[in-house]
Amino acid sequence: MCAKNKLKRFAENMTFDNMFQYHFEEVKDGFYLKGKWGKNFFKNNQPVVLELGCGKGEYTIGLAQLYPDKNFIGMDIKGARMWRGLKMANEKGLKNVAFIRTRINQVSYYFDMDEVSEIWITFPDPHPREIKTRKRLTSPQFLDRYRKFLKKDGIIHLKTDNIIFFEYTLDVIREEKLDLLFHSYDIYDSSIDNELTQIQTFYEKKWLEHGTKIKYLKFKLHK
Repeated sequence: MCAKNKLKRFAENMTFDNMFQYHFEEVKDGFYLKGKWGKNFFKNNQPVVLELGCGKGEYTIGLAQLYPDKNFIGMDIKGARMWRGLKMANEKGLKNVAFIRTRINQVSYYFDMDEVSEIWITFPDPHPREIKTRKRLTSPQFLDRYRKFLKKDGIIHLKTDNIIFFEYTLDVIREEKLDLLFHSYDIYDSSIDNELTQIQTFYEKKWLEHGTKIKYLKFKLHK
């Protein structure tokens, strides 16, 4: 994408009332919706579900359509990609969708204790090099961040094409003595017929065309 189109999308992003983008200095001492997403933004008390690394927002939008009784927030640093999700939410009239543009290591500044019911991590950067394991979104370091706002026994979902990342997460679950609820090395070689197979991202479709197996797991993150 050319720089001109990116700048156009960045500008349009800020016209959507469900888009949140702040500098770290503006949120480090207290984001104004922290602990108040349901009451002050969504205007309800429905569960809040967070998608990390939402990219173009296909999963955030898809989940919001499937589960209108929940609120969904997508988070990513790529504003030009997020534009697509913002456009879709606006075109479809979805009131249970919001997006936050920020680095995911700042996620705990946006949510308060017990505010989020579930986390979806969909096709994140696997950071395959061993020296970068701390940057993986299921590393113990990131799990500690999630504990600050995820409800007791809150569920984390991981959907990925990367076998290294997938098996690394299984190892973390075992080492942290967490409850592994379900896992599959190939969700399309099974009888699964729900949001796992009904919602596909742009890149997921490409990986499937090349025969890549899509893996999934979910587990409980204890306090």
